[in-house]
Amino acid sequence: MPVDPIRACRAGAVLTLFPMFSACSILSPMPLWELTKGVGAAVGQAVAVAPAEAVNTVYHPHDPVNQLCIEYNPDSPAADVVPAIQAELQRHQVSSRVYESSANVPECQFWLRYSAYMEWGIPFLSGEYQPYISRATLTLSNAQGRVMASSSYRSDSSQLGVSKWASTRAKLAPVVQAVLTGRNSAETTARNDAPKGFTP
Repeated sequence: MPVDPIRACRAGAVLTLFPMFSACSILSPMPLWELTKGVGAAVGQAVAVAPAEAVNTVYHPHDPVNQLCIEYNPDSPAADVVPAIQAELQRHQVSSRVYESSANVPECQFWLRYSAYMEWGIPFLSGEYQPYISRATLTLSNAQGRVMASSSYRSDSSQLGVSKWASTRAKLAPVVQAVLTGRNSAETTARNDAPKGFTP
């Protein structure tokens, strides 16, 4: 009578005193494919949480910003820059409107201007070149043209090239925060995690 190997394996695992030494194991029919999927998922997670930070921040104290106007930059090659900026502004409870030019718009107390630069590269586990934002700068000015704050994003080569494949919003989030508050994400996290009565 033929013996079912899976049933025999289960029975052996029950009868043995040391199941950890059982020689029975069930392997995936495509272990290499499973490993590839696992590596891909890990890389995707690394990109999602890859750190970005604001650099070259200049901040002058000013009245709280509740709403502002964004001057559209036709020379910026990335179409998702403005939506990313507006999404982060909304997260900080700041409403925004986009205009082609700051001329003849007297009702705007604050203006936000931006520039972004793109490069090309090959992401991990991909054989095709893809564009990514390598640098971006936001500048906040008042209605008279005085610069109130400025901050930039620059891709970090120390992250083995992973952070540059993060989303545009993830890259610009700390820059928007720095322009509005003068602090980047790392500093804010340090303050939130610090013991009460201690200021890092």
